Amino acid sequence: MAAKNETPALIAALLVTVGLVGGGLWWLSRSGTLGLGGLLNQPTDTPSSSPSATSPSLPSPTDSFANVSGVPQGLFSYGGSTTWAPVRTAVDPLVQTVWPSFELRYVNPVGRPPSSGVGIEMLLNNQLSFAQSSRPLKSEEYQQAQQRGFSLQEIPVAIEGLAIAVHPDLPLPGLTLDQLRSIYTGQVVNWQQVGGPNLPIVPYSRTAEGGTVEFFIETLLGGADLGAPVQFVDNTTAALRAVSSTPGSIYYASAPEVIGQCTVRPLPIGTTANELVAPYTEPYIPLENCPAQRNQPNVAAFRDGTYPITRRLFVVIKQDGQSDQQAGEAYAQLLLSNQGQTLLNQAGFVQIR
Repeated sequence: MAAKNETPALIAALLVTVGLVGGGLWWLSRSGTLGLGGLLNQPTDTPSSSPSATSPSLPSPTDSFANVSGVPQGLFSYGGSTTWAPVRTAVDPLVQTVWPSFELRYVNPVGRPPSSGVGIEMLLNNQLSFAQSSRPLKSEEYQQAQQRGFSLQEIPVAIEGLAIAVHPDLPLPGLTLDQLRSIYTGQVVNWQQVGGPNLPIVPYSRTAEGGTVEFFIETLLGGADLGAPVQFVDNTTAALRAVSSTPGSIYYASAPEVIGQCTVRPLPIGTTANELVAPYTEPYIPLENCPAQRNQPNVAAFRDGTYPITRRLFVVIKQDGQSDQQAGEAYAQLLLSNQGQTLLNQAGFVQIR
């Protein structure tokens, strides 16, 4: 008899517990503390869908920009890596077409050239809503964010290759990674030392503050300093102009910035002299055919890793539960949608999904 009297009480207690757990989960999802998946599933005033999350931080990719959920309204500043320039010109305007209320404004730093590191610094200083980076976050950047009361998250959205540009008249089939390292550390100073003509090598590089330069130094040079012969330039445009007018010159940059140029020649690279891989799709289009015909990045070699110099591109997000976090996460999901990945591929990058 006592057991029967306890049954209604047990059922009532169970219902209360379920209600409390469900209410707590609802509040967490509304507050954004469930991560990217919870935040992107919030309703908006414009059409969207709600993809199911495959992990606490990344929902499943959607088919198109219009189906990405959680895209906020407002004006959001972003900036960072110059490697992202093709994305800002070829992809972001289409995002704006689909989501006109999601206004994106690119912000240049004051008094110094843009770069991954500068963009992340501006994000830490509340000058940007999110940053575009061609390198992963550093431990000190994570620490600086924690000191400011928030955390940082990096979301990879694409893969890209680095291309080596030389003067168009340089008669050289390509370079090995060791030869490239020797040139930029100052151990090799004449093209004759690597099978080319008797001609001094004039290596160019952007300043060490950029993500591309940091990646090049850490990955290609093994952390060694750039050699004394290296001449520094402010940006890739200036460097390519210098290479096109300076016999014996060489420069490295993001493949989409180099491959289609009409005034420099992208050089095949390999781990050995017998394994040279072109950063462009073969057959090579002679420069005299440009601009009517342009070389295209060798996306297949970047994807399968046969081309030896590749890296990932990241959207860097400030995780503070505010609208900037929502903007950065929505932007990453737009690029990770099927439409975004296709457009990144067309811009010379490699789809990551």
